[in-house]
Amino acid sequence: MVRTQVYLTEEQARDIKIRARRERRREADVLRDMLERGRLTSTGKRQETTGEALLGLVSLGKELGLSGPTDLSTNHDDYLYGDKE
Repeated sequence: MVRTQVYLTEEQARDIKIRARRERRREADVLRDMLERGRLTSTGKRQETTGEALLGLVSLGKELGLSGPTDLSTNHDDYLYGDKE
């Protein structure tokens, strides 16, 4: 690792401190994660999170006019592991 110093706005420093406290991590770790996400986003190499991927699939399904079974919430085990189609 390379050590460097940066000037942050008070708001940026406060946000990092709050997030570090909330996640019980060091501020430096939080800052490195934030920088990495920004770097990946700006280079187009950012990977979607699971939630983002699922929301993308939902949007695609709506665009294509697809819908799922109406009893999915009560019979999800059958759909995942059983015979239902």
